[in-house]
Amino acid sequence: MRLWARGKVYSSLLTGIVASASLFVVPLWPRQPGQAVCVSCHDQEKKLKTSVHVDLGCEGCHAKHEKYPHPANEPKPACVTCHSSQVRDYSVGVHGRAVKAGNQGAPGCSLCHGDVHETKLTSTEAFRKAVPETCGMCHDKVVAEFKASVHGTAVERGIRNAPLCTDCHGEHSILPHKDKASSVSAGHVSETCARCHGDVRLSRKFGLPSDRITSFESSFHGLAAKSGSQTVANCASCHGVHNILPSSDPKSMIAPKNLSATCGKCHPGAGSRFALGSVHLAEGGREPDLIRWARMFYLSLIPATIGLMLLHHGGDWIRKLYALRLSPRPQAAASPGRRFYREMRMYFPERIQHALLLVSFFVLTWTGFALKYPDQWWARPLVVWEGSWPVRGILHRVAAGVLIAVSVLHVLSLAASRHLREHWKTLLPVKADLQEGLAGFAYSLGLLRHKPAISPHGYIEKVEYWAVVWGTFVMGLTGVVLWANNWALKFLPKVWIDLATTVHFYEAVLAAMSIAVWHLYGVIFDPEVYPLDPAFLTGVSVRERESHPAAEPPASETK
Repeated sequence: MRLWARGKVYSSLLTGIVASASLFVVPLWPRQPGQAVCVSCHDQEKKLKTSVHVDLGCEGCHAKHEKYPHPANEPKPACVTCHSSQVRDYSVGVHGRAVKAGNQGAPGCSLCHGDVHETKLTSTEAFRKAVPETCGMCHDKVVAEFKASVHGTAVERGIRNAPLCTDCHGEHSILPHKDKASSVSAGHVSETCARCHGDVRLSRKFGLPSDRITSFESSFHGLAAKSGSQTVANCASCHGVHNILPSSDPKSMIAPKNLSATCGKCHPGAGSRFALGSVHLAEGGREPDLIRWARMFYLSLIPATIGLMLLHHGGDWIRKLYALRLSPRPQAAASPGRRFYREMRMYFPERIQHALLLVSFFVLTWTGFALKYPDQWWARPLVVWEGSWPVRGILHRVAAGVLIAVSVLHVLSLAASRHLREHWKTLLPVKADLQEGLAGFAYSLGLLRHKPAISPHGYIEKVEYWAVVWGTFVMGLTGVVLWANNWALKFLPKVWIDLATTVHFYEAVLAAMSIAVWHLYGVIFDPEVYPLDPAFLTGVSVRERESHPAAEPPASETK
């Protein structure tokens, strides 16, 4: 019993010694969940409780933290360990490049996000509202302008959807505005603005105009920017960059009294005689009556004209296909007494003019529609150079000059040559044209059994010739107004520029479709001449025309 009691005393004494020693040894043991061990020496654990990294704990970042004393020269945890994509973006941005260049004052992760133990969620309202202040540590003047702008005041009012510095410039991969890949470069700034101003939900929520992006994209500025132009005006050119203010503010760049100076940066004298009026014109939206009437006119004229052309040539093609290719008794052999001849259609000077007209028309159509539809495959060879060299615009203007020169040459040749003038007189409208046209159209529709007599230069050729004359005049007039836009904005109301833009486009659509449907049928797809009428090359048509009292050809023109 004595030995047992003595052993019990020794056991109790040993237990007390171990318990006392554990007070000093516990910090050396691995931390167990729920134990606040590091806090006995490090106050970072208190800060960590409100940090986004709270779930990681000390052991999530610090290697060998369980050893004491802590090993010397143990590297601190790097952000890249968990945030590799963000660090990669940072390295290519202006801040990361500055650090690589040796600028020790360039902002790093901790400057924007705070100490790693105190890092807050970026999605919290407190963090978002502090972004301008954070950027202002280095960009104080820019942030001062931003705070006074419509965006800055909205942020200050607590509007969560208001854009911050990071919404426009990016978060980690911030690039200078001259870099083409930057979200605020000339080629991308409209896309950046469209994130909010092209969002229907946000537009409805804050009562913003919903047509600003679409109207800009359909304007010359927007189309040129979409094609790759780095010099054309964009959203920031007119509204400002950080100092964006509503038009009602006298200091705004788009205030009525300042609009002339704003546009005058690119168009000297713009608005000096007439108020510029609305800049954003959306098709079908709020636009001047003159523009709306012109649009409605062409939207009615184009389908009606092309529809009648298709009906006329469609019926003619079916009748000729049967008579010349499918009928067992060819039409020309039906009456041996009938006389046919091949006519001299174009003299040499006329063929030269036609060649120049053909080339200029093709180039104008291609380059003109390439501006309107720069994303199409056929437009890419032209717009691929737009960012550094405006190939499309140069070709369009050169072709326009050729078209105008051909028009002048045509008039001069008629004035100088009696021979050409006499030939041209056959294209002057006469009363019989209306009767021939109605009869020819009725025959194409199957309303007449026998083909009516048509003059050598009948209604088909006359409609085409005078349509070219009218189209060249309209396209030339509106094109000159658009070409000389600085002069036009200085001496004419802006609505006339908008009208010229509308008419120029729709007239181009009408001309291109008319050539494709009306003219190409006559020289290619007409069964009488297929696969090609070489009159524009040789002057003589393969089309055999029947002689009749009203159209007996001169002996010099027969073959």
